[in-house]
Amino acid sequence: MIICVCKAVSAKMLRERIAAGARTLEQLAQETGVTTDCGTCTATVLEMLEEMAPVDERTDRGGSA
Repeated sequence: MIICVCKAVSAKMLRERIAAGARTLEQLAQETGVTTDCGTCTATVLEMLEEMAPVDERTDRGGSA
């Protein structure tokens, strides 16, 4: 599935970059160009980062462990 239409960045490409160590929106933007044009994909990219981040790097969203 295409996540960033402006730069033709797929979910697969983003998953691969996250698995390879990208941990921030800025890193993904630099590596793939995602979010650097219109920005419509930003929320989706942030969700992917949160979902794929190692457990110890996830943002605490108020839940208990």
